[in-house]
Amino acid sequence: MTYLLPTPPTAKVRLAGDEVTEWVTFAQSMHPMMGAAAEFMAEVASRNGAPAKVLDVAASHRFFGLAFARCSAATKIVAQDFPSVLEMTRAKVNAAGLASQYDFLPGSACTVDLGSGYDVILVTNLYHHFDMPTCVTLMRRFHAALAKGGMMLTLEMVPDEDRISPPAPASFSMMMLANTPAGDAFTLAEYRQMLSDAGFGSIEKFDVPQSPQQLVVAVK
Repeated sequence: MTYLLPTPPTAKVRLAGDEVTEWVTFAQSMHPMMGAAAEFMAEVASRNGAPAKVLDVAASHRFFGLAFARCSAATKIVAQDFPSVLEMTRAKVNAAGLASQYDFLPGSACTVDLGSGYDVILVTNLYHHFDMPTCVTLMRRFHAALAKGGMMLTLEMVPDEDRISPPAPASFSMMMLANTPAGDAFTLAEYRQMLSDAGFGSIEKFDVPQSPQQLVVAVK
């Protein structure tokens, strides 16, 4: 099976927090690709009970937050993204009948006040837009927003250390290098270094069923 993720708008736009219609189009194009990954993430995060408070960073097409909301009616989701993208997210949440479990946080993940006390923070397909120092800065923001013992779940393409395998993550890395000012697909060793620099402790990696992506779970 061949996987090809849509090419995102430039990392410069994402980092600046500018609202562009490309992010709405990008979010819509990701709908059919992330359902299985979302369910898997909810399953992993709920191994010791459903989380009470979840931050869905760059909530976009809403699949990730909704998977957690469906696991437990007691789980509250904070969906963060640009205002125009959140309009689409809100409509999908309302259509799913889960609006009572949601709050919406408009703004850029790089600058908006994220709040605190989260049991889980979902960071899905975000870090590949940026260089490693910028990723560490973001990770520190998310670390500060987590409750003690909380988890950050990172869903990304993670190539092997040789950076030429497996084929999908290696190809994705090339796409990021060609289409973003400083983005990349980082290896597990690079994630471990960045997460350690950001203050995280325990780190696990999972292969995601029915997906070329990997899930990196880091605990505060």
